[in-house]
Amino acid sequence: MWYVHGANTLKEFINNYFQGKEPWQIVTITSTTVLTTVWLWNFVFQEESLVERGKKQFFTLLNHIPAIRDRVNKELRDIDSTFAKEALERMKTVPFILRLPNDGLESSEIVERVKECVELGDYDWENGKVSGAVYRVDTTLLQLMGNIYGIASYTNPLHPDVFPGICKLEAEVVKIACNLFHGDEDSCGTMSTGGTESILLACKAYRDYAREAKGIKKPEMVIPVTAHSAFDKAAQYLKIKLRLVPVNPHTYTVSIKAMEKAISGNTIMLVGSTPNFPYGTMDNIEAISELGLKYNIPVHVDACLGGFLICFMPDAGFNLPPFDFKLRGVTSISADTHKYGYAPKGSSIILYRSKKYRHHQYTISTDWPGGIYGSPTINGSRAGGIIASCWATLMYFGYGGYLDATKKIIETTKYIEQKLRTLDGIFIFGTPATSVIALGSNDFHIYTLSEGLNAKGWNLNTLQFPSGIHLCVTYIHTQPGVADQFLEDVETELNIIMNNPQTPVEGKLAIYGMSQSIPDRSIVSDFTKCFIDSMYYTPEDEKAISNGPQ
Repeated sequence: MWYVHGANTLKEFINNYFQGKEPWQIVTITSTTVLTTVWLWNFVFQEESLVERGKKQFFTLLNHIPAIRDRVNKELRDIDSTFAKEALERMKTVPFILRLPNDGLESSEIVERVKECVELGDYDWENGKVSGAVYRVDTTLLQLMGNIYGIASYTNPLHPDVFPGICKLEAEVVKIACNLFHGDEDSCGTMSTGGTESILLACKAYRDYAREAKGIKKPEMVIPVTAHSAFDKAAQYLKIKLRLVPVNPHTYTVSIKAMEKAISGNTIMLVGSTPNFPYGTMDNIEAISELGLKYNIPVHVDACLGGFLICFMPDAGFNLPPFDFKLRGVTSISADTHKYGYAPKGSSIILYRSKKYRHHQYTISTDWPGGIYGSPTINGSRAGGIIASCWATLMYFGYGGYLDATKKIIETTKYIEQKLRTLDGIFIFGTPATSVIALGSNDFHIYTLSEGLNAKGWNLNTLQFPSGIHLCVTYIHTQPGVADQFLEDVETELNIIMNNPQTPVEGKLAIYGMSQSIPDRSIVSDFTKCFIDSMYYTPEDEKAISNGPQ
């Protein structure tokens, strides 16, 4: 056979090549060849192609050329200046206070100044002009939250002996959530400050669990490209390698075949979203659960966005595939109480199937001179007022209240989706599973529609790779007339755009669109740093003090 002949030829070549060489030469040549082969293999066979890496390296090298570097720095300074001006414009006439007043302000003045700051901004979020962000406006609930937080504002569950009641309230919130997601008597969890912390905690727990149970020292997590960016943050913080899995081109749900292919001996967790943030589609959690069982890998379900919808949807009359602890492979779930749970901002939950996972979430120091120190979450001290307010919110609505809200939100979402599908020039990404509807276009740049709606007071979320926009429907959008006004404004803008579909995108969205084509993502990162800096903008001291209290 040809391969036998080939093997013999190779054997003869090697024997002839090494004939007459000293042992040390044979060892040196063999070692060098093996190491070089391994290096070449690792260099060539990476997740990113040689072409893509070549492009990035090319543009990175360009940035070291003085003329180009100076041009980039000038653009960054211009962008930084633009963001600062926009920040100042958003502040309008409200004075900055950069130094402590000589004497404390009167309570009434403090309240007025806070009200002034809260009311800054041009978007009418109270009447549904904003996608997500604010999930309910209820004056009775708002007053209740103020009262509850006032009562518990100085409590801290870091001191359970001093504030045992706050620990009781947190335990009840966690167990209520476990029951909603069909956990058994072994299910457990903790509260956190938000979805990002819940996700970080799950990643930390599985990293440490894999290290202890399987000896994994180079952890990897397998996640869909649509998974929340908090997983990327966790990877950066916890030194976990991300293995990104593509989505199916029509459903925009994770490819199960690609996910299985991405699993390795270093995989510490698999992730699915219910739904994902960009498109609002729901990954096949049942199939991911089966992968977890097959390969003995924990499965995390990210339900931060829609968690407090999906657990009520079946009883509200909407069919959903299984997604929670009913599936044996699902080992953890994150869900935000401060979204569709309607609790004040700063509360979320992370749930586990058993304590063996939660134990690895904890951080414990046994040899500190200050004593044995253990904390369940990232924070040491935690706001007892937020825990109490979350508990109070759950009690305020009860199962019936959440069921009614879920029914209205899902019905409104389906109504908007059906109407949008009848309009020319746009398409819907996949099938919305809960409350997010993502729009794209093959006829014009979708950011043009976003610009037009922005001019009418709407604030939608911008997507990339591919370009898109989405509306996250909240309880506010179920108010009479809000959905129809949105649909009317979309149709009006579409009629204008389709008369000249080649109209270029302008303003900040033009920068956002352009950024997608930059191979060197570090430049995009620098743009983003400028924007974040603008959130902390303050003018010169002299100007601020002249307007502030003396």
